[in-house]
Amino acid sequence: MADQILNLLAIPQMPMIRPGDDLPEILIAALDKADLKPQAQDILVLAQKIVSKAEGRYVNLEDVIPSERALNLAKAVEKDPRLVEVILSESEEVVGHKPGVLVVAHRLGLILANAGVDRSNLDPEFDGEHALLLPVAPDHSAHCIKARLDEHYETEVGVVISDSVGRPWRNGTVGIALGTSGIPALRDFIGQTDLSGRSLEVTQTGFADELASATSLLMGQANEGIPAVLVRGLKWDEPDLNAKSLQRAKEDDLFR
Repeated sequence: MADQILNLLAIPQMPMIRPGDDLPEILIAALDKADLKPQAQDILVLAQKIVSKAEGRYVNLEDVIPSERALNLAKAVEKDPRLVEVILSESEEVVGHKPGVLVVAHRLGLILANAGVDRSNLDPEFDGEHALLLPVAPDHSAHCIKARLDEHYETEVGVVISDSVGRPWRNGTVGIALGTSGIPALRDFIGQTDLSGRSLEVTQTGFADELASATSLLMGQANEGIPAVLVRGLKWDEPDLNAKSLQRAKEDDLFR
């Protein structure tokens, strides 16, 4: 619609999230303090990192003993063997590698560098050398957060858990959706018509990925400290479809 207005509203003053924190309660407190009351079809996009932190998805590299496979691969990619062991433990397949780059198929079905294992912006109070893993079940995590928000605000919101990834053939990272609830992560326009009346035959849009990428402009990649963004102004009438629907089956993947 020509008069549709999209608002991306950063949620300020979010505290450092630690293992065991009640993330929905923290989000509710931050929304209320910012005078942002979610409405129907508002979407809350959350950085994966705060979800993983609340779920305690840390591993201490000092406790990791690299396997022979990890030791050999670590030499090829020039990475810490302990980190490579953690990456392999989170993965089903090594898709490709070269010095400085290790691309894997994560056990969740995602193709990404280093299995999403991250060592940036972690809690400085931790002893040891820690890394942070992706949530165990991002769609389920999004569903649980949505349920708490819906109950508190007596409405129906969407939730997206986002992460930043690199892409083949393109420099730079963009946001993608790891988990969703309350939205059609993949929107199917097959059978609809374009402006000239031609029937669309293959068009699908990664609605949740587009949301993740848009909100990453506010979240940033370094020390911005904006891990949650409220999206307002979008409308849809398709049923809920979670982020798993965005993953292309291996047999349909021409590039591995």
